[in-house]
Amino acid sequence: MFDYIKGAVEYVGPEYIVVENGGIGYQVMTPNPFIFSAKLKSEVQIFTYHHVREDIFALYGFGTREEKALFTKLLNVTGIGPKGALAILASGKVDQVVQAIENEDESFLVKFPGVGKKTARQMILDLKGKLENIVPDYFPNLFNDGKALSGMGGYSEELDEAVQALKALGYSDKEVQKVAKTLKNEELTTEQYIKKALQMMLR
Repeated sequence: MFDYIKGAVEYVGPEYIVVENGGIGYQVMTPNPFIFSAKLKSEVQIFTYHHVREDIFALYGFGTREEKALFTKLLNVTGIGPKGALAILASGKVDQVVQAIENEDESFLVKFPGVGKKTARQMILDLKGKLENIVPDYFPNLFNDGKALSGMGGYSEELDEAVQALKALGYSDKEVQKVAKTLKNEELTTEQYIKKALQMMLR
C-alpha cells in the first residue's frame, strides 16, 4: 500500500519512530529505531511495509529496499512474525543472515529471539536459493568476515535506551543484562550499543 514515506523524524523510541509528513505523524516500527537518533528533525526516506491482520494494524519501516524485501520474505516463513523478523534485521548483518540460510547454519539462526531449531530449519527450507534477487548487494561480500565495532569507555543513558530496544525486540532480560554488564564501561551511542550487543549475542 505504502512504498515509502519522506518526512521529518519527530520521535525515536525503543520500538518505533514517528515520521511527520503533511502534518500527520506516522508511527513506524523499525529494526533499530536509534539509528535515527542523529536524524531528529531531519528529513528521511523510510521504505515501508503495511501489516494488517485482525489484531494488528502497523507500519514497518526500513532504510533500504533490500531490508524491506528480506523482511517480507521472513514473514512468509511459518513461525516468524513481524517482531521476529525485525529482531533478525536489527543485527545489521543481512549478509550474515543470508549466508547462514544458504549454508544451512541452524546454530547461527537459533541465536535470534523466538527462533528455535524448527523455525530455523523452516527458514532454510523456505528461503535457501531464493534471496539472491532480493538482496543482490549483499552477495558479492557474502563470505567476508563481519567487522567488529570498537568502543571507548563510560556508562550513560544511551546504554539504558539500548537495553529497552533489545527487550522490545524479544531478547530476555537475562540475555540483555549479561551483555549490558559487559558494555557498561564503554562510551557509545545508543545505536552502537545495540549493534555491539547484537553482535555479542549472535556469536
